[in-house]
Amino acid sequence: MTTYPDVSRSLDLYRRAGELIPGWTQLISRRSDQFAHGVSPIYAQRAKGSRFVDVDENEYIDWVNAVGAVILGHADDVVDAAVKEQIDRGSLYTLNSPLELELAEELTQTIPSAEMVRYTKGGGEACAVAARIARGVSGRDKILFCGYHGWHDWYQAANFGVDPESGEFPFAGIEPIGVPKALAGTVIPFVYGNLAALSDLLDAHRGEVAAIMMEPARSELPPAGYLEGVKDLAAKHDVILIFDEVSSGWRLSIGGVQEYVGVTPDMTVVAKAMSNGYPMGAVVGSRRVMQPAGRMFISSSYWSDNIGLIAALTTIRELKRRDAQRRFREIGETLRAKLNQAIADVGLPGACVGLYANPVLSLKPPAGVDPRKISTLFIQEMARRGVHTYMSFKATLAHTEEDIRLTGQAAAEALSVIKSGLDRGNLDELIVADLKKEPFRRLVR
Repeated sequence: MTTYPDVSRSLDLYRRAGELIPGWTQLISRRSDQFAHGVSPIYAQRAKGSRFVDVDENEYIDWVNAVGAVILGHADDVVDAAVKEQIDRGSLYTLNSPLELELAEELTQTIPSAEMVRYTKGGGEACAVAARIARGVSGRDKILFCGYHGWHDWYQAANFGVDPESGEFPFAGIEPIGVPKALAGTVIPFVYGNLAALSDLLDAHRGEVAAIMMEPARSELPPAGYLEGVKDLAAKHDVILIFDEVSSGWRLSIGGVQEYVGVTPDMTVVAKAMSNGYPMGAVVGSRRVMQPAGRMFISSSYWSDNIGLIAALTTIRELKRRDAQRRFREIGETLRAKLNQAIADVGLPGACVGLYANPVLSLKPPAGVDPRKISTLFIQEMARRGVHTYMSFKATLAHTEEDIRLTGQAAAEALSVIKSGLDRGNLDELIVADLKKEPFRRLVR
């Protein structure tokens, strides 16, 4: 019989973190309550390729991969060698580095919307820079958005309003504590896929909207003609269209969702996977929109440090050299087939759905069953079998056929536990972890 992993050191460190770090972690997605607290690992000590080892010396196949920031594989030899070589030459100069220009040229050759480039260290601040540029160029204050765009005041001010579908806060469980109330009404959510509702918002705020910022896709491709319709509405209202490809970029296509679907926005925000785990982000866009940013005060010492620059430059070139788009399709479709076979064999209602770059396990619990119990039990039982995952899976190029086989086998066993619990009505007895919490809801699929 499979035993639960010993995660006692992880739990001890987490208790200590609760006394020293508000909220335990620096990223909500790394909090223990996002997995199966008490069973899932919380702290890692080393990682390589498709796997990591936690502080209790348990090894896991990793399908989270730093929430998508690791794309080639943990501690990739080529990227790390380039970084180590750059460290010996200096991590940050008094003067500018030519790597700034080299990466800018690579980005303009890779992302369809890129003619000019500004750098950051992460996705949230890149979105804040994009919002600043859009407002500065347009002379308008309001931004319409769809999806998740970070923690900064400009965006969290949306929580002073309501979700257009539910009438609740756009981000369930995240109150706008500390955000100036004066920003209320400056950022307004819209529902993904509904062009008529977006058109109505643009009409209602005619002449006041600086930008439409949106995740162009997440787990599914957009409906046919939708992004084209958004672009047409933006042009009609003289509004800057911004694609946030922090999460959607690089895997589906190296040039992003925009390249994959053939719709080019005015600006794009990228980060995460562009540098295989080293901090780096960028705002790219047309010369018309980006050039006026030269007159705006947008400035930081570390935005062009050499480590992020060389890591991003090397990662993007390696994605091209390793034929990443073809390989991600192979990995994603093989994994999805394995998971669908496991669901069918066990006899549970549901399927593994979504894009091959981010397949998602969608199970349909019977009426009256809390879906959090299903997801917690799945994550718990996968961790028990040495697989670290959410209900969704984010591959790296380091994942092997053996990783996929083992993951499929673990999923079949985990799903069997869920089926048994549903059939016998004893789900609660099978869950030894705390129930997984949902930190926020995204207004995009």
